[in-house]
This record gives sequence, C-alpha cells and structure tokens, in this order.
Amino acid sequence: MQIREFKKIIWDHYQKHGRRHLPWRKTHDSYKILVSEIMLQQTQVDRVIPKYIAFIEKFPTWKSLAGAPAPKVLKAWQGLGYNRRALYLKRTAERVSGEFGGVLPKDVFVLTDLPGIGPNTAAAILAYAFNVPVVFIETNIRRIFIHFFFGKTRQKIDDKEILKLVGQTMDAKNPREWYSALMDYGTFLKSQVKNPNRKSRHYAKQSKFEGSDRQTRGQILRLLLKKKSLSKKEMIKEIKKDPKRIEKILEKLKREKFIDYTEDTRIFLR
Repeated sequence: MQIREFKKIIWDHYQKHGRRHLPWRKTHDSYKILVSEIMLQQTQVDRVIPKYIAFIEKFPTWKSLAGAPAPKVLKAWQGLGYNRRALYLKRTAERVSGEFGGVLPKDVFVLTDLPGIGPNTAAAILAYAFNVPVVFIETNIRRIFIHFFFGKTRQKIDDKEILKLVGQTMDAKNPREWYSALMDYGTFLKSQVKNPNRKSRHYAKQSKFEGSDRQTRGQILRLLLKKKSLSKKEMIKEIKKDPKRIEKILEKLKREKFIDYTEDTRIFLR
C-alpha cells in the first residue's frame, strides 16, 4: 500500500461518512475534549454521547468539576463503567484549577502526570484540543494500519512498526481532522473484516465482566450512592459474594480514595 493511496482512502471515507455530529468534535475546549477522551477509554461511542452531554451540562468547567462532591460526580458517571475514571477526572480538574489556573498545559509530560492519562491519551488531547501533530496509537489506528500495511501472514506486529507509519502518513497541517478521519475509518473497518488487531503483539482479550472484581466494585459504589453508608456486614449481605473477596475489594477502593471507613465505622463514599 502506497502512503498517498492510503491517505486518499481515509480522506474520501471521511468526506462521505465522517461523524462530524459527535459533540466533542464541535469544540476546541481542552476541558471538554479531555472529558471525552477519558469517557471513550474502553467505552463505545454510542454509550458515551448521552453521558458526555449530561456530564458537561452538570460540570461545564474545570472549576465546577473540581468543586463537586465525589458522590455527585460518580452518580453522573453511572452507566459508563470503570468508575475510577470519574474520580481521575475530578482529581485532574482539581490540579488544573489549582496548579495551572484553570488552563490545561499543552505539554505531554504534564498531561501524563495527571491521573488516568497515559501517553496515548495525552497525545490524543494534544491533537484534538490543540491541533498538535503528535504520533499515537489506539485500537482503531492499530486496526487500520495492520489491515493496510502488513500482509496476511504477518503476526506479532509491534506497535513501534505501526507508529513509524502513523508518523509517515500524518497530516501535519491538520492532525485534528486526520485523527478524526482515522477513527471513523477504523470504526467502519471493524464491521467489514475479521479483527486485524489479533495480529498485534499487544493484543489481549478483555476479561469477562460477569463475576469479575470490576462488577463487584460497581455494585459497591452503586449501593453507597443509594444508601449513603453501610457497615461491612451489611455490604457483604447485599453483595452476596465471598466475604474475603469483598473485603479485599473494599481495601483497594479505600487505597484508591473512592471510599473510607475504619473497622468500627460504616463504609461511605469520599
């Protein structure tokens, strides 16, 4: 596949089928774009859209999110899963409001120091909020480049190989639109071919949700949102799972500062 031909395929598809209606594509506000990027981590676009709109209505700025009680933020997050992302967002808002005067720094090293933001998410924020021609990779991008640039027999493809191609095909004048076009083509490709990502060295199947610790964490947080506080005995009775396992999950939630309690008091959201 020639780079010029590849870029034409991506741009042509974007011109005809680009998802310009996505609410985070209608703004350059770094706060709103960061919120969308955190929400889109491991969550499908269709699920994110209504939650994103409602979340931004409740917390329209860094300051409003930073000053909101954690239970209120978690309640607004319900339905998206991976609830720690909500707390990461609040902590990020607190830091941006306090350390940076309400202005998100245009610096990948500062961004990756914020809670829940890794190198790829930081790069995506730079591209979408500030139109910086950074190179990054995520599921859709990986799918496209493996499909177009690596033969059918190739296996265990390393992201380093893909990142070189991402850099070579970059539209340096408009990386924001280019990455949007890549995302849209990646979503389209998912419905057309068997998952090329299986040929990636970094591919791993997502673990089952049913019966997982992640499911139990969600049950605990929903109970506390509903009942405000519970004793350990009450929590174990409500969850109806191995008490030792529940206690381990409670300890982890406490370490992550989702909840707090002592041995002789009730469990509550922080």
